[in-house]
Formats: sequence, structure tokens, C-alpha cells
Amino acid sequence: MKTTAKKMSVFQLTTLVAANMMGAGIIMLPTKLAEVGTISVLSWLITAVGSLILAHIFAQCGTFTTKRGGMGGYSEYMFGRTGHFMANYAYAISLVIANVAIAISAVGYAAVLFDLTLSPLQVSLATITLLWLAAVLNFGGNAKTGRISNITVWGAILPVLFISVAGWYWFDPTMYKSVWNPGQLPFFDAVSEAIALTLWAFLGFESAAANMDAVENPKRNVPIATFFGTLAVAVIYVLSTNIMAGIVPNADLLNSTAPFGLAFAHMFNETVGRIVMAMMVISCCGAILCWQFTLARVFKSSADVGLFPKIFAKVNKADAPVKGLFIILAVQSLMALMTTDASLNRQFENLVNLAVVTNVFPYILCCLAVHVMLKKEGAGMANRVSIMVLSVFALAYSAYAIYACGEGPIIGGAVAIVIGYIIYQLAFNVVPRAVRAKQRPTL
Repeated sequence: MKTTAKKMSVFQLTTLVAANMMGAGIIMLPTKLAEVGTISVLSWLITAVGSLILAHIFAQCGTFTTKRGGMGGYSEYMFGRTGHFMANYAYAISLVIANVAIAISAVGYAAVLFDLTLSPLQVSLATITLLWLAAVLNFGGNAKTGRISNITVWGAILPVLFISVAGWYWFDPTMYKSVWNPGQLPFFDAVSEAIALTLWAFLGFESAAANMDAVENPKRNVPIATFFGTLAVAVIYVLSTNIMAGIVPNADLLNSTAPFGLAFAHMFNETVGRIVMAMMVISCCGAILCWQFTLARVFKSSADVGLFPKIFAKVNKADAPVKGLFIILAVQSLMALMTTDASLNRQFENLVNLAVVTNVFPYILCCLAVHVMLKKEGAGMANRVSIMVLSVFALAYSAYAIYACGEGPIIGGAVAIVIGYIIYQLAFNVVPRAVRAKQRPTL
């Protein structure tokens, strides 16, 4: 269908990247990092550097690529259509899982805000409702999603910025030092323990590349949105979470389901804490909106080049892939219902780590393919050499991040990737060959 949709501006794309990273990544991090201790600042720094290197590589990819499909298009330079499919398949699997996890977090946060006690089934139904609402809001098209994210992202940015700048007034260095490594873990284990958590927070810097077909002048705007969105969020993440560890006692953070609200309640009063909680919920809902948009674009871009079913490429007049979104929502709804049992809830937490592993896989493909892209597209020698050096560091960081996720998610991620490869071979090699063999005339 021909569309008349207006595309995103560079500012809207940058805020979408920030919304994808901050809206859900920051909401529960202080509580989770309290388990590790303030030694997690080293994990933050490692992840920040690794993510900025990856962001720079993606920025170069966005500048030089002539292929559509975001990370799939980047991977295609070295690995052909198989690489294109595998990159977008792994990324799509990761986002399907992650979006449900984000929605569950938002529902849990809202329940604390309104003093509600929800049963597991009620949490699942509220999660499904939130996912469908986010998808419906995306039916208005690219620019509308960008405008909404421009507003909702401030629900996280304002409180986090305030703590990062003014939180030093309440900061207690003694409290911060006292919880450096409360579990007394060996140095390497303690740092590794928080790597998966911090990487989960940074997932989203690649979303500018995933949405390149929906933005004005992608060769210029995708690199800008990728790098500066990641840099801004990196600074805010490191400052805010570490300052909080010197404001709120570690035991209180460990038992909190709304850590930023708790921090503002410590700094001011309970009312201010609740206001901040409400702002965080709004930001998290905006993040779900942006991630549903990104997920739909990943499916659409792959369908456009014939690698995913054609139904995902069909769009309305606003350039929104509505039919594909309905299929995605059906899968997400089933996943949300899996969390109605407490044991499945714990199992679903492991799926979050699985989302990290499957998300890193496309990063690795892109890092391996970028030097082929730059050479083919005529980049200068100095640029190619610098990117090759950075790619080595990016690959080392990606391998470390996968290792830090643990044995279970690594095995699960490997199984998911192998299943994807089998699907690709069946769909594009085995079945077509069998069809051609049947159609071949007999002598």
C-alpha cells in the first residue's frame, strides 16, 4: 500500500533511542545492582565503553550502508542473505521477549504506585492490555510514535537528571563505601555479576539502525541518533545509580520495587516519591510504545526483502504494519499468560537474560561485517583501519557480556539461533529445491 506518512526527524529518532534505553532499562536497576554492591560502578564503566564502541560502529554502518534492513542489512555484506535473516531473526526474538518483560515491570511499578495487590493472573492480563495499547498507538505511524516518545521519555530523564546533578547534596560517601562488595565475591565475579544487568540497560542503542527505514535522511541521522543518544544515556546511568547508592541504605534498595520513588522520598517526602513513581511509569509505557514500534519495523524490513512472511510488510496509509503487529501481539499475549504461575515467573526472569544473549548475537555479526561494508562502499583506509581495531574491542566485550549472562541463557540462546538457522535452510533451500524437483519434467 502506498503511504503518505511523515518520517521521523533526527531529534525524534534520538529521543526514541533514549526512550528505548532509559524508559525501562533504568526503572529497576538500582534494586538489582544493590545485590552486587557499588563495585557495579566498574561494570557500568565497562558496559558504557563497550556500548559506545558498538554505537560508533553502528554509526559508521548507518553512514556507509546501501542495504535496507538495519542490522540485517549490515550483516549481509559479509554473510549474505543468511546473515541478514539471522541478525534480524535473533533481534526480533530478543525484542519479543524483552517487550513482555518491560510491560510486566511497568505493571508491577504501577501496582506499587496505586497500592494495589495483583494476583499473577491480573498482572498477566494488565501486561497484555498494556502491550496491545502500545501497539494500537503505533497504528498512527512513524511521526506520531516519535512525538509521543518525545514526551514520555522525560518521565525518566527529569528524575534521573535531578539525582545526577543535585543528588550530591544528599550523598553519603561512607554509606557508598560500606556496600562496595557486600557479598564478598571475588573481584572478577563481582564485576561480571552486574555486566548482564548493565547491558540490559543499554539495549536499545541499536534501535536507530533498526528504524532506519522510518527516518528522514538515514545516512546522516542514524549515526547522530545512535552515538549521541547512547552517550547521553551512559552518563546519566552511571551518575544516577551510583549517587542513589549513597542516598538510600542498601537494605532499603534491596527490598524496593520502586527505587527511584524511594530515593525521592528519602530526599524530600512520600508525596514527591509518588510523583516520581508516576513519571517513571509514564516513561516505561513510552518505552513499550517505542519497542513495539521497533519490533514491528524489524519484522517489516525483513519482510520487505523477502526473508520474513509477506504479511509483516503490509502497512496502512500511515506506514504502520498493522497486520504484522497483530501477529506479534498474539505471541506476546501467550508469553504474558505464561507468567500466571509463580515458578514460570522465575523462569521468565531467565528469559530476560536470554533476551540479552540473543540481542548480542546481531552485534557480533555486524562487527564482523563492518570492514567488508566499508571496503565495498569506498570508505577511506584510515577509517577502515580504525573501525577494524574498534571491532576487535567490541567483539571482546560482546563475548564477555554473553559469558556474564550465565550457562542457562547461553545454551538457550544457542538453541534459539540454531532453530532460526534450521528455519532459514528449510524455507529458502530445502523446500524450494524439493518444489523445483517436483516441477522438473521427467524424460
